Amino acid sequence: MVNEQNIAVIGGGSWATAIVKMLTENVSEIGWYMRNTNSIAHIKENNHNPKYLSSAELDANFLDLSDDINYIVKNYSILIFAVPSAFLTSELNKLSESLEGKTIFSAIKGIVPETGLIIGEHFNEKFNIPLENIGVITGPCHAEEVAMERLSYLTIACIDEAKASFMAKALQSWYIKVKISDDIIGTEYAAMLKNIYAVAAGIAHGLGYGDNFQSVLMSNAIREMKRFIKKVHKMKRNINNSAYLGDLLVTGYSVFSRNRMFGNMIGKGYTVISAQHEMSMIAEGYYATKSAYKIKQDKKAKTPIIDTVYSILYENKNPKKEFKKLTDKLD
Repeated sequence: MVNEQNIAVIGGGSWATAIVKMLTENVSEIGWYMRNTNSIAHIKENNHNPKYLSSAELDANFLDLSDDINYIVKNYSILIFAVPSAFLTSELNKLSESLEGKTIFSAIKGIVPETGLIIGEHFNEKFNIPLENIGVITGPCHAEEVAMERLSYLTIACIDEAKASFMAKALQSWYIKVKISDDIIGTEYAAMLKNIYAVAAGIAHGLGYGDNFQSVLMSNAIREMKRFIKKVHKMKRNINNSAYLGDLLVTGYSVFSRNRMFGNMIGKGYTVISAQHEMSMIAEGYYATKSAYKIKQDKKAKTPIIDTVYSILYENKNPKKEFKKLTDKLD
């Protein structure tokens, strides 16, 4: 068991549920904020989340469940945010309790639409949380496979090595392997960018491109990711590590990838609005595309894949024609 029992999870979706499941392997009490009071009552009685990952067994004896975010923030010093980035601002607007002195870990693989910032930058700039009190939970780890206890790998990034190591110990188990990193900015940008490339992979699949093209697309995507991240945060990093390349591959290829699913629908002819309505989950890549496109313009990064996805999602360009032009830019 981890010595300090003061961790809470903010969010009620599949990834939040998966993180709670991981924590119960090592932590005797976990704070858990979710908006849905019916789900809270169901978990207390039946030991599983009725709406997300219902197959994942959760021992309610470990859980301090609440639909009051201020209660959770007041009583827990380590907060793991696992809400869709599109809803983060509305949840934070509910706060009357201060985040001062809290340690924030982001498990959100997206970007805040209102500010165009990755999560760590948002908490640093808008809430004055010191960078050493901010961490990132990332890696090629789908919530659905955590529920099935299939071997998965996580990377915990934080400038403060002690905080990263603490969170790593809290999440590791026989089916979760964890490593730590000091590349908080790079890993979080990678987690945001891979969603855009997964949308691109889905569009390609929806248009009828096969595995041969998908491999070329992913090969170009990791090089594009490397160029982009180097522009925003230059430091020594191995882009082939699982937090970068591994997360990109699983999101681009997996049947569990909501971003690939969203892109696939766009490739098949759905409009953005109709695809969003059809899906019951948020595709973070949609919001990330707009922000990444703006950043790449400011930093003058070469990003043909991001440019193509942006033209389709935000300029209503024809996916078939845009991808035909993209194929001539890849190698």
